[in-house]
Amino acid sequence: MKKSKAETAKTRQRIVEVASAAIRNQGIEATGVAEIMAAAGLTHGGFYRHFASKEELVSEAIALTRKDFVAGTLAAADQGADAMLKHFQEYATSDHRDDPGSGCPLAANGSEIVRADAKTRHLATEGFRSICETAAPFMHSQDHEKKLETAISVVTNMIGALTMSRMVDDPELSKQILEVTRRRIAKTIDVPPSKSREQSAPRALKPQRKRARSKMQ
Repeated sequence: MKKSKAETAKTRQRIVEVASAAIRNQGIEATGVAEIMAAAGLTHGGFYRHFASKEELVSEAIALTRKDFVAGTLAAADQGADAMLKHFQEYATSDHRDDPGSGCPLAANGSEIVRADAKTRHLATEGFRSICETAAPFMHSQDHEKKLETAISVVTNMIGALTMSRMVDDPELSKQILEVTRRRIAKTIDVPPSKSREQSAPRALKPQRKRARSKMQ
C-alpha cells in the first residue's frame, strides 16, 4: 500500500531524529545507514526512498540538532541574564557530559564535521554563530564588539571543556574541567549583583523538543 505524503514525511523525520542521536553517541563514520534504519524500525532498503546519500541524512540530522540548541539559547535570551547564565552553566555539567546522544553536536561531532561536506559545515557554522551572537549582549563588557568576542571565547571554551571532560580518563579531572568552566561562565555573564555567580546548574542542557531515542544507545 502506497504511503501518503504525510506518512512519508513522518517516517523521514523519524529517521532524522534517530540519526541525530546515533551520530552524537557513536560518531558520524561509526554509525551506518543499516543501523540507523534498524533503530528506526525500518529496513535498510527503504533508506534511499528518503535520502540520496548518508551525507544528506547527516546534514539534516545536524540541522535538526542545531535548530534545537539555537532555540534554547534564544529562549534563554528572551528571559534575561539569569536564564542565560543558567542555560550556559547547564552545558558544563556531568549530566550533559554523560549523555552525548541528547547533547551538543559540536562537542560530540566537531572533529568529524571538520571533514564533512560544505553544507554540513555551513549548518554547524551558522549554529555556532547564532549562539554567540544571541549570547553576546549578556557578556560582561561595555563595548558591543568586545561582548561578541567574549561570547565567542566562552562558547568555544564550553565546547572544548565538554569534549575534554569526556576524553580524560581521570574522573576527578573531568569534574574539575566542568567546574572551572562553570566558574568562567559565571564571571563573563552580566547578572544582577544579588545573584550568585558561582552556582552550579543541576541539570544538563537539552534540546527543546523530545527526540526519538536510538536503540543503539
